[in-house]
Amino acid sequence: MFLKHKKTGDMVEMLDTDALFDPCKSSVSGRFHVGEEMPEPASFDKSELVFPSDEKLPRCWIDPHYRSPSR
Repeated sequence: MFLKHKKTGDMVEMLDTDALFDPCKSSVSGRFHVGEEMPEPASFDKSELVFPSDEKLPRCWIDPHYRSPSR
């Protein structure tokens, strides 16, 4: 799965989709896909990532209390 890094606009390959879908984890392992050489994996805050269409990540991926009616 690929997401876009907000600051750079570069594509990031998600290496740990389980962490991406887990609302209790605020960061995920991935690597930039820029240039010809494959960079080393890095940790990305979920707040820095969006879908390639610039749509935000679903709330159920980032907020552990997404089912609470008060939010």
